[in-house]
Amino acid sequence: MLACAVVAASCWLLSVVTREYSWVDRVWSITPVGYVAYFAWASGWTPRLVLLAALVLCWGARLTFNYARKGGYAPGGEDYRWAALRQGMSPKAFQVFNIAFIAGFQNALLLALSVPAWAAAKHPTPLGWVDGLLTLVFLGVLGLETLADQQQWQFQTNKRAALERGESPAPFLTTGLFRFSRHPNFFAEQALWWVVAAFALAAGSREWAAIFTGPVVLVALFYGSTGFTEALTLRKYPSYADYQRTTSKLIPWWPRG
Repeated sequence: MLACAVVAASCWLLSVVTREYSWVDRVWSITPVGYVAYFAWASGWTPRLVLLAALVLCWGARLTFNYARKGGYAPGGEDYRWAALRQGMSPKAFQVFNIAFIAGFQNALLLALSVPAWAAAKHPTPLGWVDGLLTLVFLGVLGLETLADQQQWQFQTNKRAALERGESPAPFLTTGLFRFSRHPNFFAEQALWWVVAAFALAAGSREWAAIFTGPVVLVALFYGSTGFTEALTLRKYPSYADYQRTTSKLIPWWPRG
């Protein structure tokens, strides 16, 4: 909790100094890796915690790479949604929002997502077939998220190249995994943390609040942020409404119509 508070305060201070508000985005894939590694160390590196730390490290490394190649760590790499929010709020209201939500709430959520590892550490039971199954599910969902991000990256790369040639490319991605879900990467991101929570159940933990608070709040956060993202996209591309009508929002499913 002390580490979480220090990170949150640092993100807030950096946002005030730089007037960029994506500092939590920049640590999103890093702090959970540190939290879970700490819980593994505190447990004496028990097998389940070593496995969890390794899986979360894979998640963090992949997400960090994807965020870096999009320019997220470069100066001026602020998420466009924060700028859109600033336009609709007074400066004072946005600074309150910055402290309470951007720096405070989101960092608390990152800790909450990692806490199931702490719950699992309290029950150092032997690894079983359930742990093996959960590992396969985690890696499968991680692969799904990797593929979705790669398809999105390739689409945006091709789109920029087409615009430079004076062509008129498709405004948004509707093929590949995005034929079955408008946000397959968002779906996978949420699913990963439900799998982490399930590891605590496999260990025998029944600390329900510690296990489920993070995943439940993450779903609520994605529900709101996805709606806001789509509202911005629809404002820019009215044809997005047709895509919304035929394609599942998050859970991959066969297109309608």
